[in-house]
Amino acid sequence: MKKAAGIRTAMRSLVMGAAGAAALFTSSGGSAALAQEVNVYSYRQPYLVEPLFAKFTEQTGVKVNVVFAEKGLDERIVAEGENSPADVILTTDIARLTGIVEKGITQPVEAPALEENIPAGYRDPDNHWFGLTVRSRVVYASKERVAEGEVTTYEALTDEKWKGRICVRSGTNNYNIALLSSMIAHHGEQAAKDWLIGIKENLARKPQGNDRAQIKAVAQGECDIAIGNTYYYAVMLNDPEQRPAAEAVRMVFPNQSGDGPAGRGAHVNLSGMAMAKHAPHRDNAEKLMLFLVSDEAQHIYAEVNNEYPVKPGVAWSEMVKGWGEFKADPLPLSEIARHRRRAIEIVNETGFND
Repeated sequence: MKKAAGIRTAMRSLVMGAAGAAALFTSSGGSAALAQEVNVYSYRQPYLVEPLFAKFTEQTGVKVNVVFAEKGLDERIVAEGENSPADVILTTDIARLTGIVEKGITQPVEAPALEENIPAGYRDPDNHWFGLTVRSRVVYASKERVAEGEVTTYEALTDEKWKGRICVRSGTNNYNIALLSSMIAHHGEQAAKDWLIGIKENLARKPQGNDRAQIKAVAQGECDIAIGNTYYYAVMLNDPEQRPAAEAVRMVFPNQSGDGPAGRGAHVNLSGMAMAKHAPHRDNAEKLMLFLVSDEAQHIYAEVNNEYPVKPGVAWSEMVKGWGEFKADPLPLSEIARHRRRAIEIVNETGFND
């Protein structure tokens, strides 16, 4: 896809070393610490966040300098040390959010508005990271080969009737590790391991590709069931080339009714933000973080990327509204993240990707 290729090229061209980043952030002259600017290191693609930064600058006069990259930003901040120009880090997935805290490159932000606007389950208990948007990890079922209501829970995917009918990406992908971590949190390690073994036995092919590749595989008849994030489904629906594949599947939010785990709600994950440990523009960084959880910014975010606003009460995009209401797993993501290491071990122990 030309647009996607262009974005990837732009992102690669903006990935610079520490000296290059520092030069970019101080090129307007004067001390970086005194300038009316804020420096963002972002794993989120440019088109998702640039509208937000433009609105922030319009309202505050604070210029937003951004470095985009697909990987390596946290390692760069570690290497830059106290001289890092980074003020705010934007990333996706609970693994990356907790990972930057573990690397010691964040600092807590004590701001009442952040606590008021972001539910406790979607922020770090010690205020090192804060959620911005929510996406759910759902089941995609063939409209032709899977009856409506035939699959209702994550647990039921191990049923032998799905043997040879499930597609999923690598078990060590962050999104799948988070889902497995949630299974550990709810059921314990052994039950979660048995669940993953059951999924492996029902696979139609070796784990491969990204989330969109799983939906395409269902549309092409390689499998009847896939697991993927809601965010990528929206991306496909907005792309004329990928839309037919997306329209061939039915989105199912698992674990929506019943007692106990069956009704606990669908697993969710986050995009989020953190303040860099040595942020040279701390005040402006806090201003940006507060803006990103305001009603206006949350609405822009929801419209641009078709994720769920983290702030309660902010309207969903029209596309997302069309998917209907759903119940999210209320377990705090910080609790789910505690099981990440064991989840990775279980994937390796079961040979899930083999």
